[in-house]
Amino acid sequence: MHRQHENDREGAPNVGVANGAWGESVACDYLRVIGYEILERNSRPCSWDQRYEIDIIAYDRKRDTIVFVEVKQHKQRSILQKRLRSICRHKKQLLLTACKAWLRKNKWRTGYRFDVVEIYGDPETRERVEVDHIERVQLFEDGRRFVNWVA
Repeated sequence: MHRQHENDREGAPNVGVANGAWGESVACDYLRVIGYEILERNSRPCSWDQRYEIDIIAYDRKRDTIVFVEVKQHKQRSILQKRLRSICRHKKQLLLTACKAWLRKNKWRTGYRFDVVEIYGDPETRERVEVDHIERVQLFEDGRRFVNWVA
């Protein structure tokens, strides 16, 4: 089987990346509307490995809380799909490591939490976009501050 080199793909659009960027932009707009300040997008606090990425880091002024946000973009909602279905155990571990690294790097000592924002809509038509904001998803060990993953 012929393996395609990265240089052979230059100029070819990556639809998944483009759709993800659109979903993140929608999530940022939503978070701003509800009063959050966007501090960073696509943060990679672990210089040793680029897989450790946090989609959005926001600040919730009302609660003096840093909010780490994972954005999931879906073309349409399905009654058969489970919420948070695309965040597997491995992805949770990557996110946990990245969030802890950000907290250490920035010497953040007060409140923090992990949220997921699910975007439902077609990035091409950009019509009928729906946003689900799931707050306090359990990612960190402190069970008093976070709820369990929704099944």
